[in-house]
Amino acid sequence: MKVSVISTGSVQIRPEHVGPTRQPTYLWLMVTARSWTPPRPINAYVIEHPEGVVLFDTGQDIASVTDPAYFPGGPTGHLYDRLAKFDITPAQTLAASLRRLGHEPGDVHTAILSHLHQDHIGGLRELTRSRILVGATEWDDMRKPFPAQRGFLRTHIDVPGLRWERVTPEALGDADLGPFTTGHDLFGDGALTVLPTPGHTAGSQSLLVRRPGRAPLLMVGDLTYDADLLAAGEIPGVGVRKTMRRTVAMVNELRRSHPDLVVLPAHDPGAADRLAAA
Repeated sequence: MKVSVISTGSVQIRPEHVGPTRQPTYLWLMVTARSWTPPRPINAYVIEHPEGVVLFDTGQDIASVTDPAYFPGGPTGHLYDRLAKFDITPAQTLAASLRRLGHEPGDVHTAILSHLHQDHIGGLRELTRSRILVGATEWDDMRKPFPAQRGFLRTHIDVPGLRWERVTPEALGDADLGPFTTGHDLFGDGALTVLPTPGHTAGSQSLLVRRPGRAPLLMVGDLTYDADLLAAGEIPGVGVRKTMRRTVAMVNELRRSHPDLVVLPAHDPGAADRLAAA
């Protein structure tokens, strides 16, 4: 399987967002945060499996920088303004990026979403011919009241014409994946396994890619923004801290069992180089 990374633009976030920080999220987000990180990539990953092209995440929608109505207004809009700054060009859309790899959006067999925040669902409208996999817990959380205040822009998620599949982790029976005991084997061949990695959101999930003779890859969405911080057991500034610590510990236990495991976050500037090296 060929695995590629595409970047659907760049994002600047708060250093507290990357972490570690002891400040509560809404304190640093709305009051104390003053600076921005350098631009970080908005990565999605393309896997060319024998069953078809698989995406892990779909990046950011260019409409988020061209359409003044993309984000909510009022106090909720102020929260989004404080959270991130985006830069996206037409050449960085999901469709344009796929075409550079020789694919059309209609070629995508399955898109797996790490979670439903807006910088991971931006390409959904292009994927009307694809299966869209999301964690069942994530979907249920998105459907609760006041989604925008919790990071879910429902008008850009629950759009007509998409083929959603809500994934509930099942027993895997694969000792090679310990400490993970549940997940979802996408094609039943062990090559692509969705693992539950909650913390950033309640239904966040990661994708383990196993290829014969090559290092395994773990695409983790926003469980971390820096693979080195994850390896050190540190957690970012957004999410449920107790849950994130437990999940990070599980990922690091998996890494100890597989020292060559390559962790690929969505916004880590070093992810593309680590993938190339693998």
